[in-house]
Amino acid sequence: MAQGTALFWTATGILIFTYAVIISDRVNRAVIALLGACIMVIAGVLTQNEAIAAINFNALGLLAGMMMIVGVARKSGLFAYAAIVAAKLVRGSPAGLMVVLSLLTAVFSALLDNVTTVMLVVPVTFVIAEQLELPVYPFLVAEIFASNIGGTATLIGDPPNILIGTAAHLSFNAFLVNLGPLVVVLLGLQIIVNHLVWGMHLNADPERRERLMGLRASAMIEDRWLLACSVVVIAAVIAGLVLARRLQLDVATVALSGAGALMLLETIPHHHRKHSELVAHAFGQIEWITLFFFIGLFVIVGGVEHAGVLDWLALHLMKATQGDPFRTTTAILWGSAILSAIVDNIPFVTTMIPLIQHLEGALRGAHDLAPLWWALSLGACLGGNGTLIGASANLTVAGLAEKNGVHFSFIRFAAAAMPMMLAAIVLAQLYLSWRYF
Repeated sequence: MAQGTALFWTATGILIFTYAVIISDRVNRAVIALLGACIMVIAGVLTQNEAIAAINFNALGLLAGMMMIVGVARKSGLFAYAAIVAAKLVRGSPAGLMVVLSLLTAVFSALLDNVTTVMLVVPVTFVIAEQLELPVYPFLVAEIFASNIGGTATLIGDPPNILIGTAAHLSFNAFLVNLGPLVVVLLGLQIIVNHLVWGMHLNADPERRERLMGLRASAMIEDRWLLACSVVVIAAVIAGLVLARRLQLDVATVALSGAGALMLLETIPHHHRKHSELVAHAFGQIEWITLFFFIGLFVIVGGVEHAGVLDWLALHLMKATQGDPFRTTTAILWGSAILSAIVDNIPFVTTMIPLIQHLEGALRGAHDLAPLWWALSLGACLGGNGTLIGASANLTVAGLAEKNGVHFSFIRFAAAAMPMMLAAIVLAQLYLSWRYF
């Protein structure tokens, strides 16, 4: 018992210290995450084998594969072409671009993994911002919000939904019917807020807008062979991600297969001596800082989970509600949202699922249990918008931005994101109360 208590407080202390340093923004987040992970092992919270087991290699493989695909495809001019088409659609209006990019991100996030979506949309955003000489940060923040909101709507849009859906036997349509209406409202309100906070204050030089409208999108294409290969591979990868469960494939396998295929296709027109150079460039597109930050974070959260911290929090959350369906739903919604903003939501959701299942006997059966599943989904998915480390998509965008010289401060992001996330949870509370109680 004493040893268990010591591990509990050791893991809690490491978690708090690591997050405090990350929030201070004084040390690179990958460095402090790796050190925190190593301290978890050195302190005896986890063995090295347990630390390795805590790492989600499926997520890392998805990230690495998509980073390589996007890096190779970018050389073809594909994203520049897409950028010009999108910009022309709204005649180069910065406010219009923010709306279009947010909508695209939300729709793709409902059909694909959030990380995959931002990996595809962010490069387009950088090209547009560069063409119009606009600050890219507001667009990237808007896309983070849209990715997490859009991913809430479907079974495959966000990892917590996959866990909940499989455990509770909830179908794709069940998520769409029960959460879709709220997601549409939240997305519309988020777009309005984005416009009021950023969009209406962005101005593009009329000359640059005219020059942009005069550009031929086809002129952006630099390598037609690579363009054709990129379109085919990206389409195949997207189809593979959508059908991954039916094909009994993990998303990392799909993404890395696509990366390998695109690298092979790229080398075909070139002399053998250039192959190594092309492959080295592809591997150079991987955001190693982001990947190693994830590795450290996975181990830290694994240590917290192993020490029983998440179990303790979840159990006390349930005891506080005394089995009342409305209070239990409210507690799960807000508890999930707050915790998902500061720790990875997957371990928390994994811990909460069996606890919710055990509540069926105390409640009035599956009818009272349904709102708890939707509360858990809404809290975990929307809560990811609260901080820079709340969701994988947030960190992926930050990593891509920093590689392009745009710094994402934890405090700056949280100052804008936390109020919006809390407002979304208030609306989610009202929606659940109206629909189920």
